[in-house]
Amino acid sequence: MTRSDLVEELAARFAQLTHRDAELAVKTVLDAMSDALVKGHRIEIRGFGSFSINRRPPRVGRNPRSGESVQIPEKRVPHFKPGKALREAVDAGTSQANGTESGPQ
Repeated sequence: MTRSDLVEELAARFAQLTHRDAELAVKTVLDAMSDALVKGHRIEIRGFGSFSINRRPPRVGRNPRSGESVQIPEKRVPHFKPGKALREAVDAGTSQANGTESGPQ
C-alpha cells in the first residue's frame, strides 16, 4: 500500500472527507510521526505496533572493491516492532492464503 492508496482508502471510507482533506490528514499524521522520531521519541499505536530509534554503533567495514578498512560512523535508524494483534492478523492471513491451518499441532 502506498501513501496515495492510503489517501484513497480514507476518502472512500469517510464520504464527508474530500480527497484533499484525506490527503492533508495522512500528511499531518505521517509528519507528526516523523517529527517525533527525529526528536528521539517513541511512538506506540495499540494493536498496530511501535516505532522507535535504534542506535547502530560505529564499526570498521571493508571496501569490497579494494579490501581497504573503512570507519563507519554511528547511526540512528528507525525501527518498527509490530504489536501482538497485527502479528496474529498477518499470521492468520498468511495461513489462510496458503491454505494451511494455524494453531497447535
